[in-house]
Amino acid sequence: MSIQKMQFQYLWTRFLASRERDTESGEVSATTVVMAAALIALAITVGATITSRVRDKANSLDLG
Repeated sequence: MSIQKMQFQYLWTRFLASRERDTESGEVSATTVVMAAALIALAITVGATITSRVRDKANSLDLG
């Protein structure tokens, strides 16, 4: 399992646990906000990596 996948699973588990606790108390904790921000940053990083690899592959194609 890759390190990024393990980090994502850890953050997602913490996010779900924090969200569940928040629904019981009726408010959003700082932990939930931080975990949501971390997941968003991770998603943006993965998207940028995929975009970069696809663009590099497309630019390497010889169409002539």
